[in-house]
Amino acid sequence: MDIASLLEEKYLQYNQVNFIENDPILIPHLFSLKEDIEIMGFFASILAWGQRITIINKCKLLISLFDNAPFDFILNHETKDLTQISKFVHRTFNGTDLLYTIYILKQIYTQHGSLENAFSIGLNTESENIEMGLNNFKKLFSDSEFYPQRTGKHIASPLQKSACKRLCMYLRWMVRNDDKGVDFGLWTKIKPSQLICPCDVHVDRVARHLGLLQTNKTDWNAAVTLTQNLKTYDAQDPVKYDFALFGMGVERYF
Repeated sequence: MDIASLLEEKYLQYNQVNFIENDPILIPHLFSLKEDIEIMGFFASILAWGQRITIINKCKLLISLFDNAPFDFILNHETKDLTQISKFVHRTFNGTDLLYTIYILKQIYTQHGSLENAFSIGLNTESENIEMGLNNFKKLFSDSEFYPQRTGKHIASPLQKSACKRLCMYLRWMVRNDDKGVDFGLWTKIKPSQLICPCDVHVDRVARHLGLLQTNKTDWNAAVTLTQNLKTYDAQDPVKYDFALFGMGVERYF
């Protein structure tokens, strides 16, 4: 089977709603309000380290700490509501990181209206990809006198040469809209063709096996190169093949 046919077949196989229950994308799917979806999608993506079941359980704990209403909590919490929040820990993400993220999300919604607007700063329809948006989001996220330097490692950017796997995954969730029931397609200011493929160990391994990635590095340039090669097969929606590469990687197809 040629690469184009393989990628298309596996995209259709893995882009299914039954994929949701064992993946961090389950978390935003627990909500119907747009702001709740994008807030918990953001948290699920930046906490996506380690075993998927652990990530999901930690995010469910976070939801309970938000009184099952993330957007309302972000905007309207009082100081006394933050006592339990400060005890939250997932791997290297701790209460300090969470408290600051809550603070900056409130600033973003108050000053920019939405997370979509915050991730779209500096982008337009002619932008080649989301690089400028990611760099500007990092700047926005860290632009506070209260910014803890330790929190910076949880929000990557191309300026740091990072592949930005978790944020690229988050933007895939929010932007792609193919009516398959997995990705949300809530955001329209970023085009699917501007997305960059999330690169993790599974995606990287399969991409290298298929000749879609030559370098052994997993950095921003590698992610861009992989996405450019995927555009050979679908120029308008190259990141749909994330499903194929990740799925084949998890199942040890090669």
